[in-house]
Amino acid sequence: MEEPSQPAAEVDAAGLLCPLPVLRARKRLKALQPGEVLRLVTTDPAARIDVPHFCAEAGHDLIAETAEGSAHVWLIRRGDLA
Repeated sequence: MEEPSQPAAEVDAAGLLCPLPVLRARKRLKALQPGEVLRLVTTDPAARIDVPHFCAEAGHDLIAETAEGSAHVWLIRRGDLA
């Protein structure tokens, strides 16, 4: 993973279960320009599988993943073709 960039947007999906965190991230990423970064906050354990898979399938770059208490914070750079 690369050095994180300053997020252009944030989606707080804490408390939401699969597939809602990924669906909300996908919707928000569509509104961003290629190269901009989304900060996604999740608490669903399935996100550890779903978010990396979504990024790989949609052509986005997963640039950071960190734990903040019971939440997981993801930094996702929007891909060019998404």
